[in-house]
Amino acid sequence: MQIAFIGHGAIATEVLRHLRDESEVVLACGVCRPGREKVAKAVFGDVPVVSDLGDVPEAVTLAVDCAGHPGLRTHGAALLSRGIDVLTVSNGALADAALALALDQAATVGGARLRLLSGAIGAIDVLAAASVGGLERVIYTGRKPPAGWRGSAAEEVLNLETLTEPAVHFEGTAREAALRYPKNANVAATVALAGIGMDATQVRLIADPTRAPNRHEIEAIGAFGRFEFAIEGNALPGNPASSALTAMSVVRAVRDRVARISV
Repeated sequence: MQIAFIGHGAIATEVLRHLRDESEVVLACGVCRPGREKVAKAVFGDVPVVSDLGDVPEAVTLAVDCAGHPGLRTHGAALLSRGIDVLTVSNGALADAALALALDQAATVGGARLRLLSGAIGAIDVLAAASVGGLERVIYTGRKPPAGWRGSAAEEVLNLETLTEPAVHFEGTAREAALRYPKNANVAATVALAGIGMDATQVRLIADPTRAPNRHEIEAIGAFGRFEFAIEGNALPGNPASSALTAMSVVRAVRDRVARISV
């Protein structure tokens, strides 16, 4: 299977480290923004790097997006319309209803599929199954140490440098969270898309100086019953805003594409 890879940041670097050892996966090319070829080349090594989708080899059947919301917004529809399936962890980008529609239409035209990966959260299979019978309430709570919220809207309401106790800096819907925190609320969007929807899913985001690992919590009630799920995930080395499990979920999804039997 030949794949195009979008992104060259911390998550992309970790995913690439694993995929280079996959005998049934060929990294056909990396995709970057114009002017970023040199930086991307340092990550991709001997893998060709392109900035124009027209240069993506015809043999590519899958694109892996680890470039954040801008990557999916820039390249998603064009890849799908070309018949190339896309795996992404930029799930929060679909909070933009216009983009979600454009991606759906492009996938229809190209006969391709966009798969939203679970990323840093678990129990998404349970939540998606529960949505079949109907959900009454879904609440997502995200806790990160202050460093994990640097560069986000949290800095508009909190002094992250002097915080001494947990503080809530956002309460609202998953759509509002994903649009306001494009680099930090992909999990909230994932929970919403699997369950009760962007506008019905309630989200609370907390900066917690007493916590080292990031913590994600889901509470759901519906016809299936009730469940609570919590996971404490380590961040990628050198990037407190990125989950190590997010990278692992991408690797697993690629492996599933070539596996004869998968769970």
